[in-house]
Amino acid sequence: MDKPYHEEIKLHILAHIAWLREELSRIDDDLKQMIQNSPVWREKDELLKSVPGIGNVLSAVILAELPELGTLNRKQIAALVGVAPFNRDSGAMRGKRMIWGGRATVRAALYMAALVGIRYNPLISEFYYHLLSHGKAKKLALVACMRRLLTILNAIIKHRTEWKYA
Repeated sequence: MDKPYHEEIKLHILAHIAWLREELSRIDDDLKQMIQNSPVWREKDELLKSVPGIGNVLSAVILAELPELGTLNRKQIAALVGVAPFNRDSGAMRGKRMIWGGRATVRAALYMAALVGIRYNPLISEFYYHLLSHGKAKKLALVACMRRLLTILNAIIKHRTEWKYA
């Protein structure tokens, strides 16, 4: 193949990437506007973002993908998102507990928020390092932080109170 053909493909791909970025920016702006236009969503957004480590992305994902937040207990919401440990026991066989199922988009956003929380949220950070000091694996500790963060967010929405760390 000749060089001009490769350049043409490269320019086409770059133009497509630029168009996708513009579309994503437009969608983000539309989403922000929808949240601001809804008093219920705006209040929930402000409450969620009062927690250190929770930003626009997780807040928007939760508002869009997890309308049950604040209406279920901590075990139910953890199972719904897929961060509750389930056993895989059968007869005399006892296995490790695993997380599975749930809403993958919420779980992925919660994962990133837990990583940020370990650095900037004192409660999540203390919990993470406490688990590590007791010999827990890093992945297990991170999932436990995701569940703890989800539980905190659930309580904040349920009681309509901002984050307070004493």
